[in-house]
Amino acid sequence: MHGFLTELKKQRWDDHRYYHHSRINQSLHLVSACSFLTAYVTVFTHPAAAALIGWFVAMVSRQAGHFFFEPKGYDEVNAATHEHKEAIKVGYNLRRKVVLLTLWALSPLVLWFDPTLFGVFRGATGHAEFVNHVCYVWLALGLGALVFRTVQLFIQQGLLTGAVWFTKILTDPFHDIKLYGRAPLYLLRGELRDPMADVAHRA
Repeated sequence: MHGFLTELKKQRWDDHRYYHHSRINQSLHLVSACSFLTAYVTVFTHPAAAALIGWFVAMVSRQAGHFFFEPKGYDEVNAATHEHKEAIKVGYNLRRKVVLLTLWALSPLVLWFDPTLFGVFRGATGHAEFVNHVCYVWLALGLGALVFRTVQLFIQQGLLTGAVWFTKILTDPFHDIKLYGRAPLYLLRGELRDPMADVAHRA
């Protein structure tokens, strides 16, 4: 258990110090975290709605922060290039995220051409039912992406790394609220980048 918690702390720390310098990104992660928690509750009663919240609000806001607002140049605080950080990223780096988001964006087309999804669904009789089926596909895609990367990590880096990453992803919304709860306030004060004093102190 000690090794598990140590690895979890390390993965969370690396994620923060390498990929969350922008206060806009941090603020979007706060929006994403609240949305994911809403999806966590909703999935037990309205799974399609949970998928819609999880992908359209939580994932879009979260990844927009990474793609559009997080600096991609040399990281002075951590003395690391963007390429180095991408190479050692445990979870989904930007390249993997592009693949995942492309699958998400294109998945409705599969249902458009085959409304039954190879016999999984009864063909949709209206727009509402079609959207409902798309949401279920998105829900399966999200769970599949989580399991797929976890198994990859089991094979590439060991059971501990994979199990920790799986746990980290599921608990990230709680941790992000704790870590970035004040980010919008810093942003309103005109601070666009986190000075990362905590990172410099531990360097």
